[in-house]
Amino acid sequence: MRTLVIGCGALSRELLDIVDRNGLQDAVTVECLPARLHNTPAEIPGAVAERIERAGDTYDRILVGYADCGTGGDLDRVLEGTVAERLEGAHCYEFYATASVFADEHESEPGTFYLTDFLVRHFDRIVVTGLGLDRHPQLRDDYFGNYVRVLHLAQHDDPGLERQGRLAAERLGLAYERRVVGYGALEPALVRFGGEDGGTADHDLVA
Repeated sequence: MRTLVIGCGALSRELLDIVDRNGLQDAVTVECLPARLHNTPAEIPGAVAERIERAGDTYDRILVGYADCGTGGDLDRVLEGTVAERLEGAHCYEFYATASVFADEHESEPGTFYLTDFLVRHFDRIVVTGLGLDRHPQLRDDYFGNYVRVLHLAQHDDPGLERQGRLAAERLGLAYERRVVGYGALEPALVRFGGEDGGTADHDLVA
């Protein structure tokens, strides 16, 4: 079985690591769309649809490495009638943390701005420059005035990334908290999808 993963660029490192550590290299091809789409979710469905169309019948199955991600159901609509399936959930924060943990965190503090390892690494480009805070710092209050904390949902227990996360929170004027969640529901979803019916994954390797 030939599997294509059309991933969000913000997940590229994690998707490739999951493929490698579960022995899926011969079964799964990972291709990622630009991470800038994180700030323009309305463009995600069209970009995914275009890649599915180009795939034609080259692959037996296609996993779309996005949750709904702010598309308001439009991503699901473009997947109707195709062989493609997407990751469950509303966004990457939910499937990284898992739905129950994310719900608990959101309920405990609704005024939370979430970061992943990718967003910590690229905070200046994605958040500061992407939202125009470098040119118009007064927008900080418009965007983040109702937030209380930054919650770093960390994929790796990395002190360097923790320091970067703290600096990001300080730049936004918010408290910083970190929770190491690993790959959450992303890894088992990819392994199940890529390892079924002829895939090479050993499911016992999944954390």
